[in-house]
Amino acid sequence: QVQLVESGGGLVQAGGSLRLSCAASGRTFSRLTMGWFRQAPGKEREYVAAINWIGGNTYYADSVKGRFTISRDNAKNSVYLQMNNLKPEDTALYYCAATSQYHPGRRISDYDYWGQGTQVTVSS
Repeated sequence: QVQLVESGGGLVQAGGSLRLSCAASGRTFSRLTMGWFRQAPGKEREYVAAINWIGGNTYYADSVKGRFTISRDNAKNSVYLQMNNLKPEDTALYYCAATSQYHPGRRISDYDYWGQGTQVTVSS
């Protein structure tokens, strides 16, 4: 089992920045591919970004490419999502997810473990 706890959400004005963190426990973190997803009210959960075991490869949804950066620190069992130039449409509950698969997927079903989420609200 893997436990994931997100933090760092909050209220920010459009154009601002936030850094989300996800702390993992329960399994060798360096062998987990990590992802971020988000879900806005009334919408389906959607893929945001992913990073493989070593952190050498990162992947992004088109909607966040160039604004968001995913990274990991295996020594701290943590993954991060730096979000810059935030827009009101980025408002959502952000979830951290993990899988033992090496290649990051973009589907919810590609991930085995999920956190409870952290709320990000971007005001216009």
